[in-house]
Parts: sequence; structure tokens; C-alpha cells
Amino acid sequence: MIQAITETNFQVSLQTEDNRIDTSVDKTLIRHLFKFTNDMDKSIVYAYAFKEGIENRYTYFRFLYNATPDIYLGRVDLKPAGYWKYEVYEVSWTGTVTISSGFAPATETDVLSPPDPDKGVVQGLVTKGKMYVADASGTAQVQYTPYVEPTTTNYIYYGQ
Repeated sequence: MIQAITETNFQVSLQTEDNRIDTSVDKTLIRHLFKFTNDMDKSIVYAYAFKEGIENRYTYFRFLYNATPDIYLGRVDLKPAGYWKYEVYEVSWTGTVTISSGFAPATETDVLSPPDPDKGVVQGLVTKGKMYVADASGTAQVQYTPYVEPTTTNYIYYGQ
């Protein structure tokens, strides 16, 4: 399980090489697209890592916190805190790897056209799992507002 904290950068190490799909290209031509889905409100966040390094059996990914998310720069804002699901999709290139709009798919079903060696192609799902995002400030997950009881009598007050 991945663990992270809201409003902070985080790093993840996942096993991807054992599940690699496109073995016809060098590992330097592979990147991974993350799909984060919140269990509570079902919101979805897509992101490529700010930095990705493929080792022999695992890959490390670094994500940056930013209030203005950017799928291509690895900037995420994972709120609300709580449990999220993650899916990791392999994206491969046969030309130059460019993580930007028009060159890297934005979702797992995105097909860039016209076909070009410098445009990434989603090969498929390589791993998935659960992620827990803890609340950094104590206000992102649940916020309660106190209500004052009425000052008049002869009424039963239930709150709002």
C-alpha cells in the first residue's frame, strides 16, 4: 500500500519490470501514467511522475504537491484525504519521449493521432493497488461547523 500526506510531495516504489508489456523498446522509452481514484467521492486524478527511474525490478516515482495540478509535470493535489485506488499504465515511445500535451496520452484510453514515433502509446495496465492519503492540516478530510442552540424555550433543537 502506498502512503502519502496531503499537501506534500511523495515518492513511490512499485514493481513494474516483471509486468512490462512492450519489451520491444528499451526501458528508457517507457513512462508510466498513474490514475488515482478517490474511494469517497470517486474523483479521478491522472499524472505522470515528476521524476521516474526504472531499476532492475522496480520503478520509483516522485510526485510534487501543487494546488494547481498538472498531469504532465507530476503535480498532484490528492484531496480529500482518505483511501484512493491507483492504477499504473505503461506508455511507450519508439522515438523521442516527450511528456507534454499532444505527445503523451492523458488517460488510459487516449489515442494520439496521427501516429508518430514521438507520440506515446498506452500499452496496458502493469499494476494497481490501494493508497492511503493522510490529512496534513486536519481540515481537508472533514470539517465540522458548530451550531448554536436556539435561545428560545419550548422547542426541541436537533441541529442542521
